[in-house]
Amino acid sequence: MTVKHFIGAILLVSLISLGFYKPVVSFFTIPKKITLFEGQSYEISKSFPVTASVSSNEAVSLKETMDSITIDGQHSGTNQLLLDIAGFPVKKVDVEVIEDFKVVPGGQSIGVKLNTVGVLVVGHHLIQTENGKNSPGELAGVKVGDIITEINGNSIKKMADVSQYVQQAGEEQKPLDIQIRRENKTITTKLTPLKDKTEQIYKLGLYIRDSAAGIGTMTFYHPKSKKYGALGHVISDADTRKPIVVKDGQVVSSTVTSIEKGSNGDPGEKLARFSSSNEIIGNIKRNSPFGIFGSLKKQVPNGSMDDAIPITLSHQVKEGPAQILTVVNGTKVEKFDIEIVSTIPQKFPAIKGMVLKVTDPNLLRKTGGIVQGMSGSPIIQDGKLIGAVTHVFVNDPTSGYGVHIEWMLHEAGINIYKKSEERLKAS
Repeated sequence: MTVKHFIGAILLVSLISLGFYKPVVSFFTIPKKITLFEGQSYEISKSFPVTASVSSNEAVSLKETMDSITIDGQHSGTNQLLLDIAGFPVKKVDVEVIEDFKVVPGGQSIGVKLNTVGVLVVGHHLIQTENGKNSPGELAGVKVGDIITEINGNSIKKMADVSQYVQQAGEEQKPLDIQIRRENKTITTKLTPLKDKTEQIYKLGLYIRDSAAGIGTMTFYHPKSKKYGALGHVISDADTRKPIVVKDGQVVSSTVTSIEKGSNGDPGEKLARFSSSNEIIGNIKRNSPFGIFGSLKKQVPNGSMDDAIPITLSHQVKEGPAQILTVVNGTKVEKFDIEIVSTIPQKFPAIKGMVLKVTDPNLLRKTGGIVQGMSGSPIIQDGKLIGAVTHVFVNDPTSGYGVHIEWMLHEAGINIYKKSEERLKAS
């Protein structure tokens, strides 16, 4: 090996070693963009002899010590943080300050009634005819999970709309022109009903459904817009396992009657009934991967935290203690301790942004951890709403996933950046 090669090898090893040096790693993990609420601070550890400055006096102020750089959000607007070493610029960080934003946390047990777009095909069945057994729906290529939206050019909104066309087509021995929604595609087919030998009526050979019901937990309510978010995950049909395409729906109050405790391999479940008054407290306009969304007629107090509280953005959530609000008996919303095990700062909407673990001995005793029906339970950290419980680990019911609150607000149609964007346009 020549001297040149020897020196090159030393430099290579040095560079690789430098990449594992903690101060270097810390410096290069400083994000390219920092978003703060008014009055909020962000601290950067000084791993190197870095000097900080901002491009203007707008929106933020700086505090510098020997060990750290602190950015204070003064008022809504944008700025740029400039970092340099010995006068040489090494990094630029965009800083955005948005107006303080608050919502009322939920925790209430709710009943959910969904009406589908058209009628949902949940199965096939064989019809006993004079010529044997057959399923005309299956022969026509109709699949489980399909949504029948039109028959003979007429819109289908509920199951009762279907029977008149089936009987007429059977008696006239004419096929039905069926329009189907399959995922994001529109498909047409012809289906000829067959006469049931025993009942003497014409049938499609399909099991169909036009509504669904269940329970969940309210996550938040926005007093100004009256918009809400709940569940934290999509509602899927129990038979097809596919997301329900919602035409509309209603939210009602519900009462938890008992708990089936979770165990390894069995997530457990909240057993509940709709309130006896069956009073509709809100509508359902959207069923998305992040939950159900719509508007409430009025704020429904949870009795635990009825005042609006700030929210925390995904990159501000930290590992450590937190609490959830949920109901385990009757209608009483209670606060229980959990631990945020890990969190992912997400730049774009995505589910499963946090891993959490139930640590509260009372909740573990009552439920065994996270159970079905607890989805949507708001997660509170340092007095701020950070997200909602979404899924349980089947092999460990004490742990599960959570979704960041900013994505649920986005799905609800609430723009937390709106006023900041308006000010930016005006300037």
